[in-house]
Amino acid sequence: MDFRSYLNRWVILGSLGIAACLLISTLVIIGWTNPRISPNVGFAPADLTMIPAPTHTPLVTAVPTNDPLLATPTVAAGTIGIGGYVQISGTEGEGLRIRSAAGLNTETVFRGEEAEVFVVRDGPQEADGHIWWYVVAPYDETRAGWAAADFLAVVPGP
Repeated sequence: MDFRSYLNRWVILGSLGIAACLLISTLVIIGWTNPRISPNVGFAPADLTMIPAPTHTPLVTAVPTNDPLLATPTVAAGTIGIGGYVQISGTEGEGLRIRSAAGLNTETVFRGEEAEVFVVRDGPQEADGHIWWYVVAPYDETRAGWAAADFLAVVPGP
């Protein structure tokens, strides 16, 4: 079979013309479908919250001391207490199960990450041989639940 009869000047020019039409139509379609970039983008600063680095603090349960000038008891420094800040520590990177109620047999609400900081809102409660505190993430009120004090360390507030 001889292909020379198919490769004449008109066949080559016709195929180049079709290729050029396809290329131009592709470029036009791409130009119409891509979003236009506005030159007036501007600058939008990001909010940044600094969380202090974790420190090792011995685990101590709260012992309220009565202040005669105040109607409410105060908590000694370095102890877990309502309104104080704690962070998860001692889980070796595994995280801590935050539960719906105090106790080992209650539902796990979420897993708190190592060094994650929480605010203590309630407690203490004793259940299943552990002291439990109700903690809430200061950046997300939905991240809340009961945590065992064995894996909480006191940190200074902001």
